[in-house]
Amino acid sequence: MGGHGTTCDFDLHGIVGVRLLDATPRDVATVTRQLGPLRGELDREPDLTVRFVDRATTEPLTYVGVGQTGFNSGGFFVLHGRHGAPGRALLPMAEIGARPQVVCERALPAVPHLLAFVNLTALGKDVLPLHASAFCVGDRGVLVTGWAKSGKTETLLAGLGDGIRYVADEWVYLTPDGRMCGVPEPIRLWAWHLDQLPAVLRARPRADRLRLSGWRAAAALARAGARVRLPGADVLRRGSPLLDRQAYLQVPPAELFGEDAMVPTARLDSVVLLLSQEADEISVSPAGAREVSGRMAASLADERASFLEDYRQFRYAFPDQKSPLVEAAAEREARLLGALLDDRPAARVAHPYPCDLAQLGAAVRRAALDASAAGRVRGEVPAR
Repeated sequence: MGGHGTTCDFDLHGIVGVRLLDATPRDVATVTRQLGPLRGELDREPDLTVRFVDRATTEPLTYVGVGQTGFNSGGFFVLHGRHGAPGRALLPMAEIGARPQVVCERALPAVPHLLAFVNLTALGKDVLPLHASAFCVGDRGVLVTGWAKSGKTETLLAGLGDGIRYVADEWVYLTPDGRMCGVPEPIRLWAWHLDQLPAVLRARPRADRLRLSGWRAAAALARAGARVRLPGADVLRRGSPLLDRQAYLQVPPAELFGEDAMVPTARLDSVVLLLSQEADEISVSPAGAREVSGRMAASLADERASFLEDYRQFRYAFPDQKSPLVEAAAEREARLLGALLDDRPAARVAHPYPCDLAQLGAAVRRAALDASAAGRVRGEVPAR
């Protein structure tokens, strides 16, 4: 089934180790895009192994979801990648948390459910993966969380030039001793972000600026064409949002914040819950008891939805098999969310979206510091 390439390790702060076997440079780049720049030789057995092959199985499959998943005597297979890209990957669902080996065809643009496997493995070690961003302001570590499009990345961008230090964007890993661990993966800057950050846009290579301008121009033409009562207008109307979603740049955080402002881990001192709202103003208020943990339990369940769809199909294919870790994930998350967040000083910041970056950043930093100060008065901030 193919065997060429090298062995390559990724290490998530000593929490989860991933080993690639028979990986070409293209395979390594694929996993780096999924997990971030975490290359590092493991001094222990990997928690997860991904073996790359040209063909994952030669035995015919029985379909569960036609064109989506199937199985044979070799195991359970996902039959496509993102956006329906053809290719197969063997996913040993029942072994998650017990050193599984994924077998992935090189034709796939990404390893299916790789982040879900990594996050569930971390969860099995009582480390909580949370959809969030994190930064330090002064000596205080701030966790910013909420639903998608709630403003987590925007809060980080608002701190450019204001002395904040970057810990993470997208995913933060909370350890039992109250620390935040991040991954310095590239930050996606949308066109409307860059409209408010002209210096950042000017600093990008000319090719990046031309690419962004091209996508913006294409989206504007599509919107204009959609307003005209001519054949094909419906196609343009449906296509313009897709073009808008291409108008972004990926920028490594070290290029935005500077190498000296990159912090791989930080103490969790306070939490800010972000909410998008229709109102034009930004409002700040204390977060209710267990509000953050309760809301983020729902958010984490949503993040795992596409993985669980395939997991249920695996259970259909092999009804006598299951993953104890997957089955108990929601309960374990709820316990860790309560233990790690319920006693932290926390604030709620509601804002319009899209937002004014400077105003949102100032509101979040003020809310975090005020919550932290109030927590010290009440004795809620954990001892260092």
